[in-house]
Amino acid sequence: MGALDGIKIIDLTQAMSGPFATMLLGDLGAEVIKVEPPDGDQTRSWAPPYMDGLSSYFMSTNRNKKSISIDLKTPEGKEILKRLIESSDVLVENFRPGVMEKFGFSREEAMKLNCKLIYCSISGFGQTGPMKDLPGYDLVILAMSGLLGITGNPGSSPVKFAVPIADITTALFAAVSILASLYRRKDTGKGQYIDLSMLDSNFLVLTHQLTSYLSTGKNPEKLGSAHSSIAPYQAFRTKDGYIVITVGTEKLWGIFCNILDSSLMEIKEFRTNVDRVEHRELLESRINKLLKDKTTSEVYKILSDAGIPCAPVNTVSDAVNNEQIKFREMIVNMDSDYGNVTLPGTPFKLSDTPGTVRLPPPWLGNGNEEILTDSGYTSEEIKDLYSKNVIFKRKSDRKE
Repeated sequence: MGALDGIKIIDLTQAMSGPFATMLLGDLGAEVIKVEPPDGDQTRSWAPPYMDGLSSYFMSTNRNKKSISIDLKTPEGKEILKRLIESSDVLVENFRPGVMEKFGFSREEAMKLNCKLIYCSISGFGQTGPMKDLPGYDLVILAMSGLLGITGNPGSSPVKFAVPIADITTALFAAVSILASLYRRKDTGKGQYIDLSMLDSNFLVLTHQLTSYLSTGKNPEKLGSAHSSIAPYQAFRTKDGYIVITVGTEKLWGIFCNILDSSLMEIKEFRTNVDRVEHRELLESRINKLLKDKTTSEVYKILSDAGIPCAPVNTVSDAVNNEQIKFREMIVNMDSDYGNVTLPGTPFKLSDTPGTVRLPPPWLGNGNEEILTDSGYTSEEIKDLYSKNVIFKRKSDRKE
């Protein structure tokens, strides 16, 4: 049994932020019904690569879900969603503001159907304000929030993080908001509305860089992998790659110097962390010289054995094969209707109700019959919905 066992979620989301949020709740035991349009979530076409016929991008955020594919422009499709809302605890959508109103399922209409419903809207800029109607993709939000402006090496063009981190950050805030609302509902018996903005979420992620600006009036600089307030704290080149080294205290600095070169402690520009931050380029140059004839694995062993926080800069394959990742079961294999699939594990290691990967990512409409039967439809009515092109099913995302 999961922590959210018995909670039913209607997932009207596509792309990354919404699906990632509902996937996390599914990992925790919620029943997640993914309502897809006739052609499916847009990420079903974000391919190749495929995994057994399904887009690997889609598979990354849609495990622990059942799919029902509905044409919400039809009266019959609207009736299906109406029944689902009446029997659900949470609805999550990430359309642009106003789209759910056009379908006839605004927060007001949905909560008339179910006063206990928690209705979460995820959008680029929120449901209010002068920019609310603008589209909000990950890169747009990174740029607008200020995060992209401080990412990259000094003097470089802006550098995007390799995964849609603005979407993922927003998903985490959405999941926390939904969990808080479920907790509150235990006392009030009522649902509530969540207006979750990607811009709001990622503006908060500026954290110390934002408060640095607020306290000094100076824009933070691009520092590559380096830290604005700690040195050494960045990636350094070795003979065969890179290693990150994070020396966060004066005690660690002393240990670090004794291992690599004790004369570093005598250089006045390096005596305190404030000095090292001010002279970070000189420090980086000296450390790179000390490491240039050593392999990454050699440096890692020497430093980690001494208690210096450090890590090799891994490739994805390195990370997948990492002994800690394997021990923590962060890679799982499971059977599906379309073959054996390998997926990321879940980080929810709760002692009594741990997260689980129970269902593989669904092919389009895989739950049509089960979901509709649970909603009171007969087999003849379900056949009629297929014949009228209200519901759809497809077992592969590949375009032949």
